[in-house]
Amino acid sequence: MHSAADETDPIPASTLPRRQLGRFLRERRDATGFTIAAAAKLADLSSSALQRVEAGQTQKVRKQDVRALCELYEVDPDDMRAAMDLAVLAREQSWYHAYGGLYSNAYNMYVGLEAVARQQTAYHEHVPGLLQTADYARAVISAYPGFTSGDDIDRRVEHRMKRQAIVTRKTNPVMLEVLLHESALRRVVGGSQVMRAQLRHLAEISKLANVVLRVHPYEAGVIWGMPHGRFTILSFDVNRAGGSVEPPIVFMEGGPAQDVYLEKPDEVQLYSELASAIRSTSLDEEQTRELIRRVTREFDRDNR
Repeated sequence: MHSAADETDPIPASTLPRRQLGRFLRERRDATGFTIAAAAKLADLSSSALQRVEAGQTQKVRKQDVRALCELYEVDPDDMRAAMDLAVLAREQSWYHAYGGLYSNAYNMYVGLEAVARQQTAYHEHVPGLLQTADYARAVISAYPGFTSGDDIDRRVEHRMKRQAIVTRKTNPVMLEVLLHESALRRVVGGSQVMRAQLRHLAEISKLANVVLRVHPYEAGVIWGMPHGRFTILSFDVNRAGGSVEPPIVFMEGGPAQDVYLEKPDEVQLYSELASAIRSTSLDEEQTRELIRRVTREFDRDNR
């Protein structure tokens, strides 16, 4: 049997593509009921090689090996191409990763990471997907000019709602901290009725023990003297020794352009310090809920 990688290859700094590829292949193998030994044999790999691929511990993953595994797991052609693209990216040693922009297939990269993150700290200037109502999500998604099919919009809204289970589930919900700029409360998305329902939802969901929602008010000015845009810091489980199973990542949604992922420790630390600076000038949780209620009443008055 051949090996999917040379075991003597040093593990490079960048780990994101191979981690995502390994997670994808592991989930597909589990879904089809193959053991590692059985899948490895049928794909002409050693069990140890497949284990390393699934753990994201190997850099030089061969495209033909990924294809063989995807065919074995009956992966659809689009996902197979995406998996083979990840195999190519896994060879790159750049700390910086840019993938397709708004609502592209590459967005699945973030959704996969989001699903396994233990903690998220995010700064947003609109209501983030994990806290959106269905009507707010529909207004956001349907505003994109590339979406004209009602069925496609419905599917995307449904998917966004399903993603929110990581926040509300009873077992191991994600620890979510959202630092939300005040403009998100006042920017009208979908009309006054949609906004009133969205704001009430924010006030309620912020009461969950695993959710921290704090508004960064206009009065706080500009942090560090510059606009910085939205970002999310994703942290993952720790092992018995207290170390992170996977290194943390900073995600910056690119809108219509490319999304960006940063892994380099000093860059992650920089964004952690930025989040701390925003947090230090934000309203506390009770003040945040009071402001949300006040803005909700303003929408109520405007609708009379």
